[in-house]
Amino acid sequence: MIKVSIVYSTLTLSFFTFFATVLAFSQQQPLKDYPIQPVNFTKVVVNDHFWAPRLALNQKVTIPIALDQCYKTGRIENFKIAAKLTTGKFQSEYPFDDSDVFKIIEGASYSLQTHPDKQLEGRIDSIIQYIAMAQEPDGYLYTNRTIDSLHLHPWVGKKRWEKDPELSHELYNLGHLYEAAYAHFLATGKRSLLDISIKSANLVDHDFGLGKLSYYPGHQVIEMGLAKLYRITGEERYLRLAKFFLDCRKGGEEYNQAHKPVVDQDKIVGHAVRATYMYAGMADVSALTGDHSYQKAIDQIWNDLIETKYYVTGGIGSAGTNEGFADPYFLPNHSAYCETCASISNVLWNYRMFLLEGDAKYYDVLERTLYNALLSGISLSADRFFYPNPLESHGEHKRKEWFGCACCPSNVCRFIPSVPGYVYAHKRDSLYVNLYMNNVAKIDLDGEEVILEQVTDYPWSGKITLKIHPGKTKKINLMVRIPGWARNQALPTDLYRFKTTDNEKVTIALNGKKVAYQLKNGYAIVSREWKKGDQLMVDLPMPVRELLAHPNIKDDIGKVALQRGPLVYCLEWPDNKDFKIPELSLNDKSSYQTEFLPALLNGVTVIRTAGNSTGKSQEGKATTAAKAVTAIPYYSWANRGAGEMSVWVKIAALPIN
Repeated sequence: MIKVSIVYSTLTLSFFTFFATVLAFSQQQPLKDYPIQPVNFTKVVVNDHFWAPRLALNQKVTIPIALDQCYKTGRIENFKIAAKLTTGKFQSEYPFDDSDVFKIIEGASYSLQTHPDKQLEGRIDSIIQYIAMAQEPDGYLYTNRTIDSLHLHPWVGKKRWEKDPELSHELYNLGHLYEAAYAHFLATGKRSLLDISIKSANLVDHDFGLGKLSYYPGHQVIEMGLAKLYRITGEERYLRLAKFFLDCRKGGEEYNQAHKPVVDQDKIVGHAVRATYMYAGMADVSALTGDHSYQKAIDQIWNDLIETKYYVTGGIGSAGTNEGFADPYFLPNHSAYCETCASISNVLWNYRMFLLEGDAKYYDVLERTLYNALLSGISLSADRFFYPNPLESHGEHKRKEWFGCACCPSNVCRFIPSVPGYVYAHKRDSLYVNLYMNNVAKIDLDGEEVILEQVTDYPWSGKITLKIHPGKTKKINLMVRIPGWARNQALPTDLYRFKTTDNEKVTIALNGKKVAYQLKNGYAIVSREWKKGDQLMVDLPMPVRELLAHPNIKDDIGKVALQRGPLVYCLEWPDNKDFKIPELSLNDKSSYQTEFLPALLNGVTVIRTAGNSTGKSQEGKATTAAKAVTAIPYYSWANRGAGEMSVWVKIAALPIN
């Protein structure tokens, strides 16, 4: 019997903060856990000009649009038909369309925690009622089968679960259901969706396991969802089931990472979202069970990704044929897939890697992906989306209102509200400062509340002030991440490198006086007895840097990419109308100027330089003309219509070695 022993309204946590210690149904805590714990996103109030508007637009624009689309496209009608509230055939295109509804509920739940909205909460309650009525008596929930078990989608087997290793997505849908239920319960205190999930998970546990069904999930994510249910209920069978779904993967295909046991895998292969969801699940199971074989495997897989298959924008998955990974160094720009969902799942995985190991290299990857490939997936107006995020366009790429396969918009809905929770983490008396944005945070550090205020104009400026209010004098190891780009390290591997060394030094000052600090695992460690009002000033120089790719990346030979701070830049047609971008080359010793333009693209810092445009005269002779060049942050492209764009730009007299 599960005992409820808390006041639900006091519980809040984000998309990923199930890692935190939570008292929900059980007083018993996991015996093992991540060594480092997150700071709940509801404890971090963001008030800057970069992220705060995005958080507001997600609730005011993106979530309502996504809900409306779920009604228009029949996704919610499917639940009503399955519940026998209406009649008809399965309304939408894919059997995994149930999952989009679950993801939007999850995102709405995060938003409701920080921005209560009775109207939105009421809409969510109504949808949950349809879901409850659509669930079959034994807990099975899958609208395509419940609506008409005799006329199923071609991807669905006659028997429950039998085609899940292929394309039925029965377990995938449930993974997103469990994550949504976790968020909804902790946001509202209502058990409605959680009860549905517990009933469902009990059925899955009844059907799967040793001596029972051993189908592995064709699309991973249920492993993370089960880990969340384990945390909130204390039911160890959910954790055992998550482990089982990992351990039974063998004898299948690389496409969904079932080609050999997960602990024996050492290369990143197959579908990018499936892969990174699985690696995040492996991290959860490793942390919660203490089985380090999973961690060893994902360490090797991570190295393979960052050494050979990672885009300079932080995108992953170069091939459209499998929406995933290809051969090492196959990183084409124009045909780059870089699915928005894959960027989100890559952030989830790298975050867990940090919680396991405490190395800033995971945040270097997380930040690159977050500020570039991931943000590219949603328009500045928050109502248009990209599915793939290429690094080069000839004018054929345009953001869309919705997709038949709508995993990316719904994933954006649930991710954006969670961003504040990625800023800080803690371990006993050590406080990690991982991301930079204007905010005020209340942090429970080793039993004492610490208020930390961060003042910055990041990512446009590298100047950050941390104001510490420990309540009383308290010894704290402040772990300040010094990004790799501020240490002349583009990546922790040689896949990309800066063309030249920047000699500007990172400086840290305490109450106006420079201090020496120890640098360990990418963190500047400042340890002292902190007093109320102490201020730590960090200055991360942000010159424009030219990036070179590994010579095995054929598309990038003879080219450079531009980066300033965490942002990768691109050339786009509205700023460079008097030449064709593919015909441009930068000078080998180009100089760069920057300017913040508040009226452009919701406010961006642009990079200006000089280049040469090649062409032909009327007589057919080769011509070269000097041109003024402007670059904008990559995330902001395609917000002014379709046209030419390129991240990598040719450079004259560049040695190819």
